[in-house]
Amino acid sequence: MFYPEEIIEEVRSRSDIVDVISGYVKLQKKGNTYFGLCPFHNEKTPSFSVSKEKGMFYCFGCGEAGNVITFIMKYENYTFVEALKFLAEHSGVELPEMEQSEAQKNKANKKLQILEINKIAANYFFWELGEKSGEIALTYLKKRGLSDEVIRRFGLGFAPKDGRKLYRYLKEKGYSDGLLMESGLFSADERNGAYCKFWNRVMFPIMDANSRVIGFGGRVMGEGEPKYLNSPETLLFDKSRNLYGLNYARKSKAGYLIICEGYMDVIALQKAGFTGAVASLGTAFTSGQASLIRRYVDQVYLTYDSDDAGTRAALRALPIIKEAGISGKIIRMDPYKDPDELINKEGAEGFQKRIDEAENGFMYSLKVLMREYDMDSPEGKTKYMNAVAERLTTFEEEIERNNYIEAVAKAYHVEYEDLKQLVKKAALRLGQAKVVKRPLPTGAKKKEREDGEELAQKILLTWIADDREVYESLKDYLDKADFTKEIYREIYELLVKQYEEGSVNQAMIINHFTDDDEHKEAAGIFNSKIRGLEDVNEQKKSIIDTLQKVKERSLKEQVKALDPTDISGLQEVMKRKQALEQIRRIEIKMID
Repeated sequence: MFYPEEIIEEVRSRSDIVDVISGYVKLQKKGNTYFGLCPFHNEKTPSFSVSKEKGMFYCFGCGEAGNVITFIMKYENYTFVEALKFLAEHSGVELPEMEQSEAQKNKANKKLQILEINKIAANYFFWELGEKSGEIALTYLKKRGLSDEVIRRFGLGFAPKDGRKLYRYLKEKGYSDGLLMESGLFSADERNGAYCKFWNRVMFPIMDANSRVIGFGGRVMGEGEPKYLNSPETLLFDKSRNLYGLNYARKSKAGYLIICEGYMDVIALQKAGFTGAVASLGTAFTSGQASLIRRYVDQVYLTYDSDDAGTRAALRALPIIKEAGISGKIIRMDPYKDPDELINKEGAEGFQKRIDEAENGFMYSLKVLMREYDMDSPEGKTKYMNAVAERLTTFEEEIERNNYIEAVAKAYHVEYEDLKQLVKKAALRLGQAKVVKRPLPTGAKKKEREDGEELAQKILLTWIADDREVYESLKDYLDKADFTKEIYREIYELLVKQYEEGSVNQAMIINHFTDDDEHKEAAGIFNSKIRGLEDVNEQKKSIIDTLQKVKERSLKEQVKALDPTDISGLQEVMKRKQALEQIRRIEIKMID
């Protein structure tokens, strides 16, 4: 743990959850609960609830839940420690110094110093834009239709031809050569000494989700190669895990992000009101970027350039997006090259029309595939449909595959059953024994079973945490060994401890888990709702069924690990089997 639990609890308890969240969401009081529009998904009817009494929030629409620290982590994209520091500062709690190794301290200190260097450099480039030397860059930006306000908002600047000017400026501030080199801004050689990598370029500061400058992109003025130059990888900057413009786009209420290729595309789109625009920093779209996007939305529109390179980039990105659980659509920009040009020619209305007409990613890939076949000949058409059928076999879920077979049949004017048979033949040809459901990889069935067992344990913890009477009804039948995951065992022990001492403080238990993933998992347990069980008798039956499932798994594991010569162990197993038979007769009490 980074900080003592009592310090974490002090920060949480002194951070009024209603006051904090009101700074981000407009809340309206209804009874003892506050409601507003959820900041984590797009909605028109308020389903986001905040309870001051419990110190918790919960969205009935998307299921996001937790305490005030969880909210700041989620909204600001902070780690647990960053969220704690943020709230401590605002609530007046002084945090003790964290214990770190010397290596950790050095690395953290170096990161902070590079952040300072980047911030100074960004301000320096912005200042240079307004100087005589920056006229060429300012003229370029103005010709691209950017106002002073937009230039200031994105922190645009200019790196002058004198590559040593910034170096001298930072040296005067006391930064060492070693640190300046590690910042990624500078190079050095025997002839010129140290100099800025960026010179005679319009500068685009690259910011992380929290608006901290982590790198730069520069466009050369006039002739020169490369046309665009990005910062190299540093302690701060990993281009495969960042997106240009995300610091603004993550706050968009559109419910989707628009992925572009270039900085100017992002600026043009955000300027036109499409606030969810981001760019992939001159690299092929990565799984790291997809994971980052998934924190904020589950739908994206790809607006890569309309040339062959842009088409190939879009096709490479689509499976990565799908793998991350994100729905992807393609915005066609013909006859224009990119979003910036389209916006300049047709305005915001024209681009919105392209969004409304955006194509499903898979269907778009089939149109591109068509270019490889002679569609004017029967043989070409047949080969094409066989290739389409092969692609349809990649959908593992039968319902999803059938939906796409139906969509493709309609689009290409073929009979649904004919195409379905073609898909089955393709599956056999590709070595799939059954097209209905592709074989699970080794260990997948076991994993599926384990996931079901963990879900039962999670549901049981939710019931217990939500109702003291349920806990009292079940406590003689449960112990921590019944839970397979360490986090579940810890939560159960903390629940028991709090119930026996008085009452449960769920928001406090969440703070026991300072690891980001564990914190979020605990928050999910403590404010989940068991849906679809309105009747009390149905709820009681569900509790019994869940308890029995958890106990049966626990007993099975005990029997598996038992030594046949262990008589006392065998007797214990018999007792537990008898207890298992009694579970159906437990009288579950619940708070009205």
